Amino acid sequence: MTRLPRGFRSYVANIGVKDDTDDLVVVDAERPVDCAGMFTRSRFAGPSIAISRAHLADRRARAVVVVSKNANVANGATGAADADELARLVAARIGAEPTDIVITSTGVIGRPYPMDKIRRGIATMPATLPDDDAVAVARGMMTTDTVEKVAEATIAGSTARIVGVAKGVGMIEPDMATHISLLFTDAAIDGDALDAAFRRVVDRTFNCLSIDTDTSTSDSSVIMASAASGPVDEASFDAALLEVCADLTRQIARDGEGARCLLEVRVIDARDPDQARRVAKAIVNSPLVKTAVHGGDPNWGRVAMAVGKCSDDTDIDQAKVTIGFGDTEVYPTRLDDDGLAALAEYMRGDHVVIGVSLATGAAEATVWGCDLSDDYVRFNADYTT
Repeated sequence: MTRLPRGFRSYVANIGVKDDTDDLVVVDAERPVDCAGMFTRSRFAGPSIAISRAHLADRRARAVVVVSKNANVANGATGAADADELARLVAARIGAEPTDIVITSTGVIGRPYPMDKIRRGIATMPATLPDDDAVAVARGMMTTDTVEKVAEATIAGSTARIVGVAKGVGMIEPDMATHISLLFTDAAIDGDALDAAFRRVVDRTFNCLSIDTDTSTSDSSVIMASAASGPVDEASFDAALLEVCADLTRQIARDGEGARCLLEVRVIDARDPDQARRVAKAIVNSPLVKTAVHGGDPNWGRVAMAVGKCSDDTDIDQAKVTIGFGDTEVYPTRLDDDGLAALAEYMRGDHVVIGVSLATGAAEATVWGCDLSDDYVRFNADYTT
């Protein structure tokens, strides 16, 4: 069992938002602590996003709440009032100020909260939260996920830990960030430094993730620092945070709706990191690339097509580009039929790496996604029914 870091307590329950699975998660630091958050830039963002942005303006928070199976998006003034009431109800129950509560919500868009059930559920929540089970927190956040997502690391040179939980398998193309992820640490790090470190790491992890190119209305990524284990080295903190977020990113990609394998695209020798990530995203987001991977087909022409779509990058010269699957170069070196047949076996594995060198500079980027299957189409065709 993975425990939350020192200074955090949790409560996970079913309050009747949907069926009999857990649908309410609360994690409390028992006092206001340093906190940072990043949220979707969607123009259809839910009221939870607006509330949480406002409450985190001072980089302090006491507790984070997740309501799963209901996004409370596109419900107008009623939805905003319900989200505000949710923050006030949780705050009153644990003895906090409403402005110290971060709200996140995930599920079907356009359905209002069942407020009678939420009021009854929070009224039975203990004032002092009873647990610190990070796996239960991750499980309580799940919607269409098939497995809970948890990662942890100890910060070098200290006893402080970082524990992260996440949910998300579809509607994922972070414009910070498509999913919900919550990170907790008992390191002492002030709000400004925490925010800066978080943004650096998110840019290299969650923002390098794509399942289906669709940006959610409810994307939220929050980190809280209890300071219970004292100060840590900044570089060591960054390294541990990167380890946790990268682990969660790969877990989300691997659990993509209908996914058979984790797809990793590495672009090197790019002009700058933006170009590297732009080209990598063009590859990982291509339906033709994703279906080729699903079919175990080493069709490198689809990768070349995806690189070529980046038409504004006029310094990319096809004569200088190289493409590979795993450790095997497929362009400009050409494999014969026997070589392609052998490579197809690699493509049928559960982790496929596509590598591209652009020969425009020295920058690089790695992005993660998954294959595209008929199960994804079927699941999303039937999602609300």
